[in-house]
Amino acid sequence: MFKRILGFLMVALLLFTNSGTVNAQTYLFSVESTIVDVIVNDDGTFTLDYTITFLNDHSADPIDYVDIGVPTSSYSLSAVTAEIDGTSITDIEKSPYVSPGIAFGLGSKSIKAGNRGTVHVTIPNVKKVLYNATNEESEPYASMQFAPNYFGSEYVTNNDMDMTVTIFMPAGMDPDEPRWFEPTNWPGLSTPSSGYDDDGRIYYRWVTDQASPSSEYRFGASFPIRLVPETAIVKQSSSLNIDEDSIICLCFSSFFILIFGLGIYQSIWGSKKRKMKYLPPKMSIEGHGIKRGLTAIEAAILLENPMDKVLTMILFSVIKKGAAEVVTKDPLKLKIASPIPEGLRSYEEEFLAAFEKTKVKERTKELQAVMVALVKMVTTKMKGFSHKETVKYYETIMEKAWNMVEEVDTPDVKVAKYDEVMDWTMLDRDFDKRTRDVFVSPPQFYPIWWGRFDPSFRSAGGVARPSTPISSSSGRTFSVPNLPGSDFAASMVTGMQNFSSDVVGDVTSFTDKITNKTNPVPVRTSSSSGRSGGSSCACACACAGCACACAGGGR
Repeated sequence: MFKRILGFLMVALLLFTNSGTVNAQTYLFSVESTIVDVIVNDDGTFTLDYTITFLNDHSADPIDYVDIGVPTSSYSLSAVTAEIDGTSITDIEKSPYVSPGIAFGLGSKSIKAGNRGTVHVTIPNVKKVLYNATNEESEPYASMQFAPNYFGSEYVTNNDMDMTVTIFMPAGMDPDEPRWFEPTNWPGLSTPSSGYDDDGRIYYRWVTDQASPSSEYRFGASFPIRLVPETAIVKQSSSLNIDEDSIICLCFSSFFILIFGLGIYQSIWGSKKRKMKYLPPKMSIEGHGIKRGLTAIEAAILLENPMDKVLTMILFSVIKKGAAEVVTKDPLKLKIASPIPEGLRSYEEEFLAAFEKTKVKERTKELQAVMVALVKMVTTKMKGFSHKETVKYYETIMEKAWNMVEEVDTPDVKVAKYDEVMDWTMLDRDFDKRTRDVFVSPPQFYPIWWGRFDPSFRSAGGVARPSTPISSSSGRTFSVPNLPGSDFAASMVTGMQNFSSDVVGDVTSFTDKITNKTNPVPVRTSSSSGRSGGSSCACACACAGCACACAGGGR
């Protein structure tokens, strides 16, 4: 028995390491991006949709075939469709190298050396992919696991692929009903973004730009079993007679139980990160082109800067515009200008209205409402535009702003330039450090609005001019506080930190209430499902709860 099991394991290992070895030396490419949608249909089957972009190496033969693994062999090959760069692929057959899997012949559209090509594949109605979950729920649950297609490491040349994996649940659920599992080996955030699609399906989406095309990543979810036919659930034998396949699965189970144990620890940190992700999932649905014209504060939302940073940016904005001044810093009290200057943005007016509240809880609630409205406004403005391109665009503006300040040597000009572009420099997550680095020598000059921000500067008779003795009309002489560059920077940074602690309090808790309204996520579970407790037997056997797509690759 042991020899038979060992032999089986060796065969399974060979399936992973040697798939597509024929003429393997002629295939060398990078996988620039992979987008895979896993749709759990109402009949309990999967529809798999892949979009994979290849860049063939300059020294390689053309990529003439692409092999894609399928979770099970229960699918209709005639129903599979594919295209490359918009041209239909008609040469579709079972893969001789990946089992179960499909080979797509590119024919005249083969990707030549040095060229790029995008393959789009749709595999509908894959059966035998759902299992009974072992979660302790008030009703029975069905579960699934899925590992997207990956390629042999001997073929791929990159380890930094853009990858998006989305699982679409059956329609008809409340937000608190579905569950998601911690992904294994995933280099991105373990907590997915989520929402509803146009068909009312709840989805989970994982995104990273650091995926390896030759690594296996596994995702899973579960949902009430009432949403699919009972016949769609893979039946599990209650017999105590265990065959070799089951024993092999059991061997792998112990390892993955350990992995999921570590996943519970990681989920603690993942939960905290999730609370800070306040952008709604639809923001990440790529459109076309760059959305120009956002203010620095709106760009901060787009870049998902911490909420206390965004609120501080609004504070500086209303101060610079003469709409408010700081009366005391600890506790923070603002004197609102009357009448309020014209030209304020809606979120600035709402920010000032929040500070009219004298009770801390009421003010905090109002500020959270300001942030919810701001997130929704930015989401609306981004509709139809590319999130990725727009983020890069505003990051470039931020860097240019810093360069403009850093390149100036004259103190008064440096402060003037910093005053001009400060909003954009604040987008930088290293704003504190870079501000200290820039002002290492005495600035000697202060922004015209500095007195409205710093009460101590104002009470000492400070004005926006050089730090030299000043004589009053009565003949009394006093000096403006001498702020060397390091102190100037420290005053900026400390002011922001004080604002955060005094007004926002715990940033995670403050942001969580915003996230619950702008990016709510259905409940997750740290335990997996099926009789094997979330184990995986790779592609060698079909374990409970396991839907695995094997390594593919050209021939």
